[in-house]
Amino acid sequence: MLNKVVKLFVSIQLICALLVPAVFAEEKKAPEQAVDLAPNATSAVVIDADTGTVIFEKNKDAKLPPASITKIMTMLLVMEALDQGKLKMDDKVRTSEYAASMGGSQIFLEPGEEMTVQDMLKGIAMASGNDASVAMAEKLGGSEQGFVKQMNDKAQQLGLKNTHFANPNGLPAENHFSSAYDIALMSQELLKHEEITKFTGTYQDYLRKETPKPFWLVNTNKLVRFYSGADGLKTGYTSEAKFCLSATAKRDNFRVISVVMGEPDTKTRNAEVSSLFDYAFSQYTNYPIFKTGDALGDLKISKGEQPTVPLTAAHQYGVLLKKGDEASGIRHEVQLNPDLKAPVNIGQPIGKIVVYKGDQLLKEFPLESPVDVKKAGWWTLTKRTAKKLFFID
Repeated sequence: MLNKVVKLFVSIQLICALLVPAVFAEEKKAPEQAVDLAPNATSAVVIDADTGTVIFEKNKDAKLPPASITKIMTMLLVMEALDQGKLKMDDKVRTSEYAASMGGSQIFLEPGEEMTVQDMLKGIAMASGNDASVAMAEKLGGSEQGFVKQMNDKAQQLGLKNTHFANPNGLPAENHFSSAYDIALMSQELLKHEEITKFTGTYQDYLRKETPKPFWLVNTNKLVRFYSGADGLKTGYTSEAKFCLSATAKRDNFRVISVVMGEPDTKTRNAEVSSLFDYAFSQYTNYPIFKTGDALGDLKISKGEQPTVPLTAAHQYGVLLKKGDEASGIRHEVQLNPDLKAPVNIGQPIGKIVVYKGDQLLKEFPLESPVDVKKAGWWTLTKRTAKKLFFID
């Protein structure tokens, strides 16, 4: 009996001796926690605007009320409509009684008042106008509800997993939420429309300037005045959401997006976003691939009214590098779909830019058609065939 007890004791000791190193080995493998650069925020994230690479995160996927950061999606849909020719900057937008009734931040639109799309964008981007947001929503969606459907459709298209909209301005509403990471991705998409920073990056301006009642606009995002390179994007506040901000800054070729949610006050919010920017700019840089407007080649479209479409970079493309990392060996290829047949719609996927370092894939950037290309008629195709047969240019 005594021998059995001794053997059992020895066995337990051996098992413990084997397990303890394994436990300590597991602890050594655990990654070190990064310093919390936004200690007062409920959630935060920093991404590289070109690639979407996450540089810093804190509860980035938490579903939270986004307040007026909601207007990033509203501005995105407005900018897309402008690019697609559905709107022009000088188009007049009429204010409904419902739009004029919005409380909170506003530009004090009167029922029946007309204002250009450009001035409405100023009112949304700089003064966070809830009334201007609803007026634009009704212009584009036919109704606020119609526009909200467009917002949620766009969120789904962008792959936003923790976002649902109930209105275009961020006033408190049931089932209206987003996350810091989803807001960063929305902001990244909005910044592809580079003209938006003319509105979001301006510190002060006027509406109704040539009238007896000019309205002075001062940007709610004070970083555009006080942080070098900052030119957007959108602040937000409600008692539920607390103080939120999606901010962007650019130095040289490197643009960063920082989002914080649930900050206790504006001073803390701005200080922590500044710290996030400082960290990103001190530790990382951007290796440029294409600048806006650079030629990407010609897109061939079988049986199209336009047989070839010249492609240019719609925005900047670059890859994120840690400072000190070797940039040699980075190369890229523009890969266009060789089997495209008309009709081709604006925004349709047509290929990609692929970036490598040596044989390692670094990043793929999708490319979309910049124009609509209709199918050529019978007579056009016949003439085109005849020219080929007789070697006529």
